[in-house]
Amino acid sequence: MSMTEDTARPKRPSGFWSYANPVKFLGLSERVLPTLWVLAAISLVAGLIWGFFFTPDDFRQGSTVKIIYLHVPSAMMAINAWAMMLVASLIWLIRRHHVSALAAKAAAPVGVVMTLIALCTGAIWGQPMWGTWWAWDPRLTSFLILFLFYLGYIALWEAIEEPDTAADLTSVLCLVGSVFAVLSRYAVNFWNQGLHQGASLSLDKEENVADVFYFPLLVCIAGFVLLFLALVLYRTGTEIRLRRARALQAREARL
Repeated sequence: MSMTEDTARPKRPSGFWSYANPVKFLGLSERVLPTLWVLAAISLVAGLIWGFFFTPDDFRQGSTVKIIYLHVPSAMMAINAWAMMLVASLIWLIRRHHVSALAAKAAAPVGVVMTLIALCTGAIWGQPMWGTWWAWDPRLTSFLILFLFYLGYIALWEAIEEPDTAADLTSVLCLVGSVFAVLSRYAVNFWNQGLHQGASLSLDKEENVADVFYFPLLVCIAGFVLLFLALVLYRTGTEIRLRRARALQAREARL
């Protein structure tokens, strides 16, 4: 083989980018998924039991404060899911890796469920303190808009038949929606007049929750993160297999 032929051959991606290959990605997900499911289940069960049954009631909020073990992790994952979709969408727009587009598509339903849990648990937590189930608070409003962006993202994927066009348009929508993901996280810092309390997790010891609530909360957050990773890997693998099946059906139809 000549040097010219050798240099003309395209190089295979290595390292992280090698997992843009659907076969290699499926192999990785099949290896790590069982471990992720087990760790997620252990973390969630341990964290929720610890938080709900082995922590004291708050002197002002009573037992209602224990909704923190569902509300805070789900709210964090609602925002981080969109951040993950943003990264995957940028990879698709720049490098045109189909696995990244399918990963963003797979994460959206998980993110919308997390956002819905955050909204519902926030209403349950806030009602005794605010005297109402809903208030047009900056963080609540930005979370509601984020929820609508999730629904719009999913609907746009379903409305467009051509996969690459759908990936392009949903990636642009993801870029726009990222503004509200940021607002959902930092709305309390932007607008001090909101009813929503400050961040439950903070480097400021006065603002951070007490240690008796803090440590089980960290376990719950770890459980939600592991569950999110497991669901996204599982759903991405499902999307890859579905696309393969459709490609085979289209090929058979042409024959």
